[in-house]
Amino acid sequence: MLENIDLELTRGSFVALLGPSGCGKSTLLRFISGLATPSQGSIELTPLSSRPSAGSAIAFVFQDAQLLPWRSVLDNVALPLELAGVDRNSARERARKPLADVELSDVLDRYPDQLSGGMRMRVSIARALVTEPELLLLDEPFAALDELTRQRLDERLRALWLARKMTVVFVTHALAEAAYLADRALVMSRRPGKIVLDHALALPELRTQDLRTSAAFVDQTAILYRALRAHGGFDDSQVGEPP
Repeated sequence: MLENIDLELTRGSFVALLGPSGCGKSTLLRFISGLATPSQGSIELTPLSSRPSAGSAIAFVFQDAQLLPWRSVLDNVALPLELAGVDRNSARERARKPLADVELSDVLDRYPDQLSGGMRMRVSIARALVTEPELLLLDEPFAALDELTRQRLDERLRALWLARKMTVVFVTHALAEAAYLADRALVMSRRPGKIVLDHALALPELRTQDLRTSAAFVDQTAILYRALRAHGGFDDSQVGEPP
């Protein structure tokens, strides 16, 4: 359940959405995407620029990579173009670029069961990028991955955003991930979900692994932590202060 959500996203921004489980983060993402319709209120998208042939203005990456096991990596990424009417050869050719962007040019002929979890998620991101979306929505895509893999994918996603400047909304439970990836972080309360903090992250545009241990990064993460804790994100009896 959501309550009194009044939100405007700036074109080309990277927004992280944080909040306790069940607060409505994924629901809000589905409303933005058009996969669900709110019972009250409305979602408005400003007119998008003219799209290329078979382009899609919005792309969604889910927690599960949701790849088709009988299709190769290249054919999985080409699928959205084929469904939009692009002939198979052209679709496969266009699928090579986003796969190169996520550093998977060497596994084009492999199948999903031959890939690691991190590689499958990179294929899912490449599939979302193949239509050159203007709005990319991601619902905890790295939640099931180990910390080092997750950090590497955070770096790759941030670099892709800097290169393409599409609008990104990224749902996560991880404070450090939100601070590293986004330029703006929204913190939601427990049900009914409300936005209780809208924070512009005071961090440099170009981010490296060393940033994660800097005083500025710790300070920004602590701001998000305090907002979550104040609005029911944590059980004070079990969770201490952040380092």
